[in-house]
Amino acid sequence: MTDDKDVLRDVWFGRIPTCFTLYQDEITEREAEPYYLLLPRISYLTLVTDKVKKHFQKVMRQEEINEIWFEYEGTPLKWHYPIGLLFDLHASNTALPWNITVHFKNFPEKDLLHCHSKDVIEAHFMACIKEADALKHKSQVINEMQKKDHKQLWMGLQNDKFEQFWAINRKLMEYPPEDNGFRYIPFRIYQATTERPFIQKLFRPIASGGQLHTLGDLLKDVCPSAITPEGVSYLGFSRTFPAAQPCGVAFDCSSHAPSVPA
Repeated sequence: MTDDKDVLRDVWFGRIPTCFTLYQDEITEREAEPYYLLLPRISYLTLVTDKVKKHFQKVMRQEEINEIWFEYEGTPLKWHYPIGLLFDLHASNTALPWNITVHFKNFPEKDLLHCHSKDVIEAHFMACIKEADALKHKSQVINEMQKKDHKQLWMGLQNDKFEQFWAINRKLMEYPPEDNGFRYIPFRIYQATTERPFIQKLFRPIASGGQLHTLGDLLKDVCPSAITPEGVSYLGFSRTFPAAQPCGVAFDCSSHAPSVPA
């Protein structure tokens, strides 16, 4: 994995200025003022919006309050997608702040999963961690960890604690020097213009001849349309990588919570 802690910090501390506005048809007892937040790109909407929920509930009748959900320009925002991914998919070409609409009724059952507590988010997050480690290490690293290590990973993400998270996550990002890389690169390619939520397949970081596979190699195999003359646009963090970038390095530097497929 990369030893450049500055790069890891830049990814971790990426923020999106966001303006939350209550949907115009919600019934309130007085005018609801917008609420502004700097959203962490690596986290999840339902994990970092408690203040938003409390802000708008103050002006609403209790009987009008149901499960909160968020929407951008008519598109319900999936809580189980990282915030940075949601922004890059739906709003990367818009001016900041990102304008998100808040709803408390008419939950879009066909578009969103319910999220009744942070336990649901934790379960989803840990499932992603385990999936990634199955691809990288045959689940050996995650299975050797104790329950308290799993909890430290989660609490580091939940509380936005870089050092707390990386003290454990580093183990998931390492491999023996003789292996020259992971078994497979955990990745997902999300596209806003397709009905298929994401593309995911097995891809080794090392070719059979021993040379490093590049990001261009991966995309030629999985999603040729993503390659342009200017480079490869990686939606996870609005970064542009050259096609010749080793895909293992791109993964180290830019996955959304560094050991999770993104």
